[in-house]
Amino acid sequence: MSIRLVALCAITLMASGCVVEQPAPRPRPVVVEREPAPREYVEVVAPQPPPVEIVETEPAPRPGYIWARGYWHWNGRQYVAARGHWEAVRPGYHYVHPHYEHRSDGWHLNVGVWVAG
Repeated sequence: MSIRLVALCAITLMASGCVVEQPAPRPRPVVVEREPAPREYVEVVAPQPPPVEIVETEPAPRPGYIWARGYWHWNGRQYVAARGHWEAVRPGYHYVHPHYEHRSDGWHLNVGVWVAG
C-alpha cells in the first residue's frame, strides 16, 4: 500500500504542475473631449481710442489654424500691445478678431471669440 500511496502522491504532484495566474487587466482611463472652457471676460473700457498703428504683421497662413490678430490692450493707464497667436480652426465656427467699439462711456474691447456659423 505504501507504494500505491507514493505513486498517487507523485501523480498528483505532476498533474497539478505550476500555475501562474495572470493579473487582471487594468481598466483604461476614459478620455472625454470637452469644448475649451470659455475665457473669463473682463470688461475693458478705455477713455481714448486705441493707437492706429498695427501691433504686428500677420504671418503666412498655416493649414488648420487661423491667426488671432494682436491688438491694443488698455491696462488702466495706457495701451500696451497684445501679440497675436494661432488658434486651431473649429468646424462650424468662425473667428471674430479683437476690436474696440465706441460707446457713450468710452472705448470697449471685444475680445477675440469663436462664433457659431
